[in-house]
Amino acid sequence: MNASSVPLQREMSRGPLVWKVTLVLIPLVTLALLLWLRHVEVNVLRQRTVSSYGSVPSFELVNQNGQPFGSAQLLGKIWIADFIFTTCPGPCPMISSRMSELQTPLEKTDVHLVSFTVDPDKDTPEVLRGYAEKLLAQPSRWDFLTGPKSTIYNLSRNSFKLAVSDSSAETGTPVHSTRMILVDRHGDIRGYYDATEADAMTKLLADTNHVLREQPNGKMIR
Repeated sequence: MNASSVPLQREMSRGPLVWKVTLVLIPLVTLALLLWLRHVEVNVLRQRTVSSYGSVPSFELVNQNGQPFGSAQLLGKIWIADFIFTTCPGPCPMISSRMSELQTPLEKTDVHLVSFTVDPDKDTPEVLRGYAEKLLAQPSRWDFLTGPKSTIYNLSRNSFKLAVSDSSAETGTPVHSTRMILVDRHGDIRGYYDATEADAMTKLLADTNHVLREQPNGKMIR
């Protein structure tokens, strides 16, 4: 065998190994980069100022267990609200799914979740209880509220500044906002987050952590 062919054969045999190593490293490096970028994004969001958009007045409705529930039970708590209805053919399943996902990162905090139905005539406490069970809602963490339509619509329009109407001309179903709302311990609205947007949860959790640091009364989100 020609002596000059030995290095060539070694180089050729080394080629497939290098290629395999490269194929393994590419996804690992990509994953590490994505995790780093996510970390940077969350840190940047944590540093931003969380504004105030007015306060939520006192209210009292009924939860899925048929018990009175309102501002008295939320006093001194940070809470996140949304407006949905159980027979919604549109965005409600996504909104409720995202609310459900919040339970895990919030489990070591005292942050509460509140869902207001915009179809209280159909969404009785019993119906809301079944809806809550399907979402695996933690009873001590998440309340679903019903009551007089005038009270709920007034809260949506005048307190949370969210659009809501009795029905759509095309579908005959209630029309409501897809935004989730962050409320601090003083009852002040601190942020709005469109549940249909991809980065909504990242922004919401970052702002919730900000408010938890600002108004400590429980552990931080990890």
